Amino acid sequence: MRLSRIGPDEVFHRFLTPKWAFLPTSGAGAAARGGRFNRPGVEALYLSRAPQTALEEYRQGASIAPPATLAAYRVTLDKVVDLSSGYDPAVWNEAWADWACAWKEIARIDGATPPSWRLADRLITDGLRGILVPSLRHAGGVNLVIFNAALTAADRLEAHDPDGLLPRDQSSWDRP
Repeated sequence: MRLSRIGPDEVFHRFLTPKWAFLPTSGAGAAARGGRFNRPGVEALYLSRAPQTALEEYRQGASIAPPATLAAYRVTLDKVVDLSSGYDPAVWNEAWADWACAWKEIARIDGATPPSWRLADRLITDGLRGILVPSLRHAGGVNLVIFNAALTAADRLEAHDPDGLLPRDQSSWDRP
């Protein structure tokens, strides 16, 4: 397994659902239904190194993207697993071979635990902050999955919003 450090202040991106843009660093959305590297109930924030990768991840294969707000982040993290070059049996043990499994099918249809969840469980237990992985939606893209609960005071995860343009709460969504 390869470990890396992110930053200082490396820039990543994410397209936010407008209704939830007031919580740009929350992993609660992923915790609600689970994600590739987090089972339901576990917060994880999924970011991308490039805006185009973030867009493809947000679209999830849809031909037209739903409304979104692009946010940039400054990230400094210690202890991040670096799988960004993909699985190589010379570097990674066999458990990592299935990191790109069909996790939705395994979890939601088969009712089983995806291998990627078991990998993430181990990383979280070991106190690792996140994982860099190749994008499965954008060739050549790289994603960063951050395990929110593992962050320490030495880590930095900040949405770049110098002019205060992101909403502060959901009051703008109140409709008569």
